Amino acid sequence: RLAVVGGGWAGLGAAVTAVEQGHRVTLFEMARQWGGRARSQAGGGPDSGLDNGQHILIGAYRETLALMRRIGVDPDQVLLRRPLALRWADGRGLELGPGPAAWAFVLAVLRCDAWTPSDRLRLLGHAGRWAAAGFRCEPDRSVDALCAGLPAGVRRLLIDPLCLAALNTPAHEASAAVFLRVLRDGLLGGPGASDLLLPRRPLHELLPQPATRWLSDRGAALHSGHRVMAIRRTDTGWQVDGETFDGVILAAPAGEAARLVQPLAPEWSALASALRFEPIVTVYARAAGTRLPLPMVALPDDAASPAQYVFDHRLLGGPEGRLAFVVSGAAAWVAQGLERTADAVLAQAGRELASWGWQSAQAGLEAVIAERRATFRSTPGLARPSALIAPGLVAAGDFVAGPYPATLEGAVRAGRSAALVCASTMQNRGSPVDRMP
Repeated sequence: RLAVVGGGWAGLGAAVTAVEQGHRVTLFEMARQWGGRARSQAGGGPDSGLDNGQHILIGAYRETLALMRRIGVDPDQVLLRRPLALRWADGRGLELGPGPAAWAFVLAVLRCDAWTPSDRLRLLGHAGRWAAAGFRCEPDRSVDALCAGLPAGVRRLLIDPLCLAALNTPAHEASAAVFLRVLRDGLLGGPGASDLLLPRRPLHELLPQPATRWLSDRGAALHSGHRVMAIRRTDTGWQVDGETFDGVILAAPAGEAARLVQPLAPEWSALASALRFEPIVTVYARAAGTRLPLPMVALPDDAASPAQYVFDHRLLGGPEGRLAFVVSGAAAWVAQGLERTADAVLAQAGRELASWGWQSAQAGLEAVIAERRATFRSTPGLARPSALIAPGLVAAGDFVAGPYPATLEGAVRAGRSAALVCASTMQNRGSPVDRMP
């Protein structure tokens, strides 16, 4: 019997894997809806039915795509696959063509009309050195240091927005080692690895709803709206709120996980508690007549312009005129207040999207959604807690030690790994009391 504490993408991935292994699973989630930080909004408020943020997948998310298929979801139906494109509203930018991603990247750089010939050669020189080093570097190096010497235009169009999109951490504070791992998987991960996969269905239809249905059909016990208050070890296994299990997969957010295991593993709890988090704000607006050329368009951000990307939901199966503006690395804007952030985004749209039909007098704010602890800050040399807390007690989540930033793929991989590790340690542990570190 396995307990999975947390019903986000990591917990759902762990539960599915455990059921596939033949274990009896009980899944606890403290919220009323499933999906964690990648969910559709519930309730009757103005943002009901909207996603809690504009999430992006890429073709390299192989574990996530495989999990979706195992529970009966066809990624080709629910995701729009497009070649990686970072284009501004004026049409300038970078777009990868077909073929192997690494070669497509070289061709895209050579064709990029936003850069001078010197800019292109300097970027390819840096990229060549990164590839020669196996896309690895010292763990204490920042993205700023990694990219020293790159032209400002390359930084502004490619490096800085890509770093924020992938790590949700500004380049001067972001881990170069993690950034390079993202580049490696995208450029060397095989055909389609760098493709953008944009949801064209609400997030709950991508994984949470079909996963919970799949689990329920196979006998798993699902408890939403249940915040676990205590995990205890016993002579024969573990107890979760007094209910006995052979093992526990802890897929709760880092703060909740730290609270639950503090009496059992204070050092692990301290590492989880020390993680710092960065918010993401999504501003949904309705602007009749606005029709972007691509589903995702990059925006220049500065002290007066919060958003780095805007998504046209018309091209993603959504209603005409709905746009989603994404503000990553949003701590400074959240500090100013969500109303101020929304006003600045609408003003930014008026400056950047007028040529695509935006008329400020006719545009309206639909919702502002802030995920205040969206991702951990992926900083150089960051110490992340290990997955194995004790035999039979394993952590799952995008924050556990690993090569990836806080992404859906990182969460799903952590969940699947935790289920396998938990089963393995239960088979070989002897008494959990004797084997506690």
